[in-house]
Amino acid sequence: MLPQDKLDQIFRRFEYLEAQLNAGPSADQIAAISREYAELKPVVQQIHLWRAAQAELTEAQAMLADPEMRELAEDELSRLRQLLPDLEHELRIALLPRDAADARPAIVEIRPGTGGDEAALFAGDLLRMYQRFAESQGWSFQLLELAESELGGVKEAMARIEGEGVFARLKYESGVHRVQRVPETESGGRIHTSAATVAVLPEAQEVDIDIPASDIRIDTMRASGAGGQHVNTTDSAVRITHIPTGIVVTSSEKSQHQNRANAMAVLRARLYDMERSRADAERAADRKNQVGSGDRSERIRTYNFPQGRMTDHRINLTIYALDRIMQGDLTETVAALAAHDQATRLAEAE
Repeated sequence: MLPQDKLDQIFRRFEYLEAQLNAGPSADQIAAISREYAELKPVVQQIHLWRAAQAELTEAQAMLADPEMRELAEDELSRLRQLLPDLEHELRIALLPRDAADARPAIVEIRPGTGGDEAALFAGDLLRMYQRFAESQGWSFQLLELAESELGGVKEAMARIEGEGVFARLKYESGVHRVQRVPETESGGRIHTSAATVAVLPEAQEVDIDIPASDIRIDTMRASGAGGQHVNTTDSAVRITHIPTGIVVTSSEKSQHQNRANAMAVLRARLYDMERSRADAERAADRKNQVGSGDRSERIRTYNFPQGRMTDHRINLTIYALDRIMQGDLTETVAALAAHDQATRLAEAE
């Protein structure tokens, strides 16, 4: 049975927030109230649907006693008995605890793994794939750092993606992405296997992570690399070292001021992710088969070009539309991963 007291509590909280918004909250309150109101609204709508169907079921059962209404009541009961399990399932999903970071922008970091030049070329393919996916969703895509290889691949790339539900949909991308194909650098036509790593971090705010000035060392330097718009001839590139953890972040755009802001944003995201990972590990010490574990060493996906398929190993999903996927069509994959995660958490909750 669904917890009626919890549903009533959600209703009362939603009505309170609605009254607060109508009363005109102060400037420092409106953002927090609006955010909580927006999060509760779809839950309240789902409660409304489920309770309305329950009320209709009760009415239909009462109509059975009337011979003239009996046939109509039986039809209505049949419809509602099919509908209610689906509504209850959707409501249980809506009641699952939300990841507090789901609504945040994401910092996506891509680096080549094993495979040399081919791994760097594949890392570049992944960067373009995520950029195209972001564009298809109407999200903004800002390249924070790009170090290119001599063959046009990517030695390191960082991007900030902002839009509705960005981290909620991209957080399952963290891990090792493996590619099987004939490299452009291979003249013998042999299939090689190489890999690239992807890390998706929720963007952290200054209020989330306090970084004392004494904990960082900031160096300015001249950008270097294979050339192009991300390399310049002035000492505007910035490298920030977080002394307690040894984390090093660089940014080498044209503006030193922007580089410092970009590097601090990435540093905050990494420290915030470390804290989230530590807390998740404590809460889920016994949990297995976690889709969104964020383990950077876990091989999560294989892109097989000769067979034109993508396989996500965590949920045994195989799609024979690799060309479309590499063009940024990740909708089916992202939806399947989110649904699997919801089903796992729902089973645990029950």
